[in-house]
Amino acid sequence: MQHFKTLSSYLDYLGLPRPEHPMLSVFNSKGEGYLPCPRESSPPITNDCYSISFKKYVEGNLNYGRTKYDFTNGALIFIAPRQVLQWDSSVVFEQKGFSINFHEDFLKGTELAQRIKKYGFFSYSTNEALHLSPKEEKQMESIVENIGIEYQNNHDAFSKEIIISHLDTLLKYANRFYERQFLNRKELSNDLLEKFNKQIATYLESGQLQQKGIPSIEQIADEMSVSQRYLSDTLKKETGKTTTEHLHLHLIDEAKNILLQPNKSISEVAYELGFEYPPYFSRLFKKKEGISPSEYREKYKLN
Repeated sequence: MQHFKTLSSYLDYLGLPRPEHPMLSVFNSKGEGYLPCPRESSPPITNDCYSISFKKYVEGNLNYGRTKYDFTNGALIFIAPRQVLQWDSSVVFEQKGFSINFHEDFLKGTELAQRIKKYGFFSYSTNEALHLSPKEEKQMESIVENIGIEYQNNHDAFSKEIIISHLDTLLKYANRFYERQFLNRKELSNDLLEKFNKQIATYLESGQLQQKGIPSIEQIADEMSVSQRYLSDTLKKETGKTTTEHLHLHLIDEAKNILLQPNKSISEVAYELGFEYPPYFSRLFKKKEGISPSEYREKYKLN
């Protein structure tokens, strides 16, 4: 897999103009008419840059994973360093919008260097884009225009600080709009929770728990064809519980049934549920139920 260490080499590969700054490039159709058109397709590649791109699609289904979105406005896509990128020519975009690319070293020594890693939307890869309303588009375009003005000016001692300040503002607005997007898509969130619960139930019923142990969240997300981060964020915002907490609820519920079988020890129950260490199972059970597995058995045993 080809990897690009510099911004210039990555832009050369895309067929885009060389950047004005060795670690930052800004393309904005508002001032230039149209965005440069990158290569139509690419095999898997990686690079050391962040990308924030906004384009409107014209034809073809804009899919992320297996999820189709009902938004018809612009899609804002975030890409983090070393994410695997691959695309083909099936989706046609308007060549209007903006694209900001910057090397991760551009942020070194700034507070944003750490803060940017906490934004979940950089981790969704191909599973979730931010879809903007016309009003939100204007807000973002205004910030990008300010970045572009500073980018085109002769750079001085203040240029980098000003650009990073605008980038910080842009990401804060993006975070706000993502919150809106999650809140406005309750139906999708509920459907995701239902699929998650069904996936766990299928795993438990198939006997894989005893054979392979407790499934990882990444494994469950892969089976659902969504990213781990997207699954975790959506369930957390919708239910207030993390994916791990939901998984634990299923395991505890299963444990209650097994505990009422008097011929099995607590350790045997733990192993049957996929726990390698019975004390961990006992601690988790007590944390969730307020009593130990032994106390639960004694309290609810059949007379």
